[in-house]
Amino acid sequence: MAAVKDIVTLVLDKDHKTTVTVHLHGATVLAWKTQGKELLFVSENAVYDNKKAIRGGIPLVFPNFGPWELGPQHGFARISRWKLEKRPEKDDSGGMAAVFTLTDNKDTRKMWDHKFKLTYTLYLTEKTFTTTLKVDNTGGDPFTFTTLLHTYFRTDDVTKATVSGLKGLEYADKVRGDAKFTEDRDLVTVAEEVDRTYAGTPNSHVITGVVGGGKILMEKTNLPDTVVWNPWVDKAKAMGDFGDNEYPSMLCVEAGHVATPLSLGAGQSFTGSQTLTLLDE
Repeated sequence: MAAVKDIVTLVLDKDHKTTVTVHLHGATVLAWKTQGKELLFVSENAVYDNKKAIRGGIPLVFPNFGPWELGPQHGFARISRWKLEKRPEKDDSGGMAAVFTLTDNKDTRKMWDHKFKLTYTLYLTEKTFTTTLKVDNTGGDPFTFTTLLHTYFRTDDVTKATVSGLKGLEYADKVRGDAKFTEDRDLVTVAEEVDRTYAGTPNSHVITGVVGGGKILMEKTNLPDTVVWNPWVDKAKAMGDFGDNEYPSMLCVEAGHVATPLSLGAGQSFTGSQTLTLLDE
């Protein structure tokens, strides 16, 4: 584990060509490289000050998706320092696993007065990368939350990328004031600012147009909603931690439980996960 100017990162290194890099600020996955090909996007303007969320990779959204009256947008998980619970190690099949945790503290309780434990498990194989988030209610009172894996994929040209599995589904369009529409395309493409939350999505999507012409299969468990986001020209220019001309190089396809909140009683837990697989071209 390396620390440079108080920036702490950790690498799951399967064979030098297949790696995952994680920042303990937010337990943010910064990179997923398979056979030497980097599949995740991180902005060149991303801020690493251990305060602001890191722009790119896979930030974790908890306990609130979107604007939040109690605290920062998308909650505090992505801006909190996580604990390394289990260092990366290989299992008998050659896969690499690491575990990170976040528990309530005085800062989180000022915003959201609940006791909890988040356990985030990363598992890397030759062509797959699984992220699993477990939420435990460790207090005596119930709480509600929303959560999301905010995955940024690298693209050669976002206008040539596609997302499958959304036809016929209702979505809330944030660009149009959260108005509801029904998707009529077999493959969703991006040619303008897009910020859509699709509810009740299937358990898998195929994302094409990932850097180098790749295809990725996203399989999700207990994460029934999918967000598709690209800031496009004006929004990109308005974000200080995102390059003005970077929007063609990324597409967010985000697995979450956000259309309706989850409720956990005292002692209850929730587990949601996604597995990303680089498909043969």
